Amino acid sequence: MVPEARGDGFKIWGVDNLVYGPVELPTLVGWVKEQRVTRDTWIYIEQDDVWRKTPDVPELQMFFREKSAALDSGGVPTDPAGAPAPIKPGTLRRVKILAALNDRQLDHFLEFMEVQKVRQWTEIVKQGDHGDAMYLVLEGELRVRLMIGGKESILVTLQAGEFFGEISLFDHGPRSADVIANTDAVLLKITAVAFAKVIKDGPSLVAPILFAIGKTLTARIRADNKRYRDSVNFARTAGA
Repeated sequence: MVPEARGDGFKIWGVDNLVYGPVELPTLVGWVKEQRVTRDTWIYIEQDDVWRKTPDVPELQMFFREKSAALDSGGVPTDPAGAPAPIKPGTLRRVKILAALNDRQLDHFLEFMEVQKVRQWTEIVKQGDHGDAMYLVLEGELRVRLMIGGKESILVTLQAGEFFGEISLFDHGPRSADVIANTDAVLLKITAVAFAKVIKDGPSLVAPILFAIGKTLTARIRADNKRYRDSVNFARTAGA
């Protein structure tokens, strides 16, 4: 019997206990550069039929010789203890829904927010859990997913400047999906209680934010409607 030929791809073991891949070497290298794969990540090498820590994979060793053991999220300054430094009001303008606010308004809005630095693969919110906060993405990349039949289905990838969890500010209901950090990330969190204080203390501050949220939600609904319409048309065409 001829032995089954082994591939030359790589699989990645995430801290969420899911295996990703196989992927080819250029993709894996890209994930290392993007810090989606760190020195603590386990990699399965198909050609050798073995699991290794990332710095022990020969094709990747050069990247970890060039990097320090502690990888930063990149772009957001930190204090010596590694915690995020105070956010400057102007930095908030990278978040689309805050772009129209002036420095004084942004400085005021910051008083109601919490800065959170999360590591890669962190589960920020979990489907079904009680929701009581909205998050703004300052740095990093996140994915919104559903687990269906034990398999991950990615709904959308969130980049710096985007937000999620806004519905929880209004109904405090269960989360509709998981949100996982693809890379190290810096988030701003505003709780429903804090948002209620903003409404009470600064209604003129809330109005442009709510308007911007409304515009974003409208765009999302239109995109969802188009995807649904396209899927129905495809199904009808396939069944014809």
